Amino acid sequence: MAKTDAIVLGAGIVGTSIALHLIKRGLAVALVDRRGPGEATSYGNAGVIEGNTLFPHAFPSDFTSLLRIALKQAPEANYHLSFLPQVAPWLWAYRQNTQLDGRLKFAKLMRPLFARALAEHEALMAESKSERYLRKTGWLKIYRTEAAFAETERERELATQLNLPFRVLDSTATRAIEPALADGFHRAIHWEGAASVSNPLSVTQSYAARFAELGGFFINGNARTLRRSADGWRVNTSAGELDARAAVVALGPWTPDVLGPLGIKLPLAVKRGYHWQFQPRGNTSLNRPVVDVENGYCVAPMEQGLRITTGAEFARRDALPTPHQFNLLLPVANKLFPLGQPLELSPWLGSRPCFADSRPVIDRAPGQPDLWLAYGHAHWGLTLGPATGRLIAEMMTNANPFCDPKPYSAERFN
Repeated sequence: MAKTDAIVLGAGIVGTSIALHLIKRGLAVALVDRRGPGEATSYGNAGVIEGNTLFPHAFPSDFTSLLRIALKQAPEANYHLSFLPQVAPWLWAYRQNTQLDGRLKFAKLMRPLFARALAEHEALMAESKSERYLRKTGWLKIYRTEAAFAETERERELATQLNLPFRVLDSTATRAIEPALADGFHRAIHWEGAASVSNPLSVTQSYAARFAELGGFFINGNARTLRRSADGWRVNTSAGELDARAAVVALGPWTPDVLGPLGIKLPLAVKRGYHWQFQPRGNTSLNRPVVDVENGYCVAPMEQGLRITTGAEFARRDALPTPHQFNLLLPVANKLFPLGQPLELSPWLGSRPCFADSRPVIDRAPGQPDLWLAYGHAHWGLTLGPATGRLIAEMMTNANPFCDPKPYSAERFN
């Protein structure tokens, strides 16, 4: 039977970052996943490091938006009717948390993590020699109507107070920095402090390779077998049983499968999301990700082509894919940017693990000594992976944490 200091369950960007930070602090660490590093949810995102984020994604409140979603005519959201009774309490709590008071609270409590997001990525990229994937060109959010742009007023005011750099552009100025975009939108905000990566999978794999260089080892295993052992925690792997003094569960949307049998039930929901990759048409290109806010999708330039990511779909995590949103958004996206042929036969499906207050849990597991939790990062797993890794490693090694971890406590749900 093999033994180590810490087992990290989950080799997405969050778990891989945790493992790397732990081994840098002198622990012997095993990173365990059923798949390779970065091959699940961490693969299929828009590649944006959103250090500029202030507010969570708002729950639609106006009647027209709600009616469009109910009639499945809104590309920004979809749902499975049979799933709505199960998720309704969570949706109500989410709606309450995205009212103005809740948004301001989120902005205050999450700012320490978002403020460190880019710097922590840059540090790990320098170590792992993966700087080539980083673009510090910001990202664009376009608004097709004056009303939609006007709704950003409070966000822009707060960004100014916090010295977060951004520029408000008209359509002409927007096309000056992104010439391939067509007309048809009113304004844009260029969030200059954001960054993006051209290959999220390769970034996670580079961090995993650096972890291995420092003596860590990755092994395939079944996280659902996590259980108590005489000295701490035990999990079954492809090489047999593995024991450790401490364990970290960073399995994103699969975390409840491991915590439930241990008696830990936190109110997590899953926002499913899709991406589909396309060739650009002709010699067109984008210099940065572009969000079509009113239609709820992002077009992001990747090494593989142009990746279009959708908004949320509310359905059971393991239900069959229903990429209905692409039927609505592709005609709109094609008018904004000339898309060529798809590079994949069908859209990719992933799941975003979300708590109703849009904050992750980065904490000790309630009632389980030497078990740690790092999940529920919602739309910001890539953004916050390295910052989460640093924070939880500092907590586990009794170092002074770079920010107060209390807002990310599991006990806040009691």
